[in-house]
Amino acid sequence: ELRDLEVSAPSPAVPAEVEVCKPELTAALREIRTQYESIAVKNLQEAEEWYKSKFADLSDAANRNHEALRGAQAPGPGPTRPLLPPQNEALQRQMREMEDEFGEEIGNYQDVVGRLEQEIQQMKEEMARHLREYQDLLNVKMALDIEITTYRKLLEGEESR
Repeated sequence: ELRDLEVSAPSPAVPAEVEVCKPELTAALREIRTQYESIAVKNLQEAEEWYKSKFADLSDAANRNHEALRGAQAPGPGPTRPLLPPQNEALQRQMREMEDEFGEEIGNYQDVVGRLEQEIQQMKEEMARHLREYQDLLNVKMALDIEITTYRKLLEGEESR
């Protein structure tokens, strides 16, 4: 039974085989890594090409729409060319979106104008209050000046007597 166990038990040669497998494993991992990196580079290039082609397509479409819009807006000597329904719908949708966007901006600007008008009104009220206070002080000063002049005249009259 002991001999059978010794024969069936792993011998010291097995760890040596594992160590021998390590360089093969690292080499395999390097190979897999280089494959993934090449795949990643290839995917990146394909994505860039796809992006560039889509961007070019969208730019062409935008230019065509812009030219169509310009052609529709420009008065010409001949009859106007009717827009195709999809172009017309797209332009109307774009116009509604722009109206909504500018409507929000107008609302924001109207709020700002309202606040500024309130501040102007408050400043006018404050200026009117300061003007009233100034007039009151000026009236008091004039009354005191008249009173001082009157006392001076009375003192001069007493001195001359």
